[in-house]
Amino acid sequence: MNLLKCASGVASGKFVGFVVRRHVIEIEHAKIDAITALLEPRNLHELKSLQGKLAYLRRMLRAFQNVKEYLMSPPVLAAPIQGKPLILYVATQE
Repeated sequence: MNLLKCASGVASGKFVGFVVRRHVIEIEHAKIDAITALLEPRNLHELKSLQGKLAYLRRMLRAFQNVKEYLMSPPVLAAPIQGKPLILYVATQE
């Protein structure tokens, strides 16, 4: 085991280009800045390079798409039916 590459009992840390915290995995800001500073690809080599960088972010992009889909279909609440019992379930998450 390489002690320079190991960490235990820490609140957060960098791992394979991501910042890992207790309940969150984020992309390093340096990676985001590098991608936003890119120019348009001018040839096939630059296009493949861009595709590789976007593949690196694929996990986060997929999660973002899931959040957008969830927000586009919010739960619908309806008025209770007169004469029928109203059952209400409440759930919380920390």
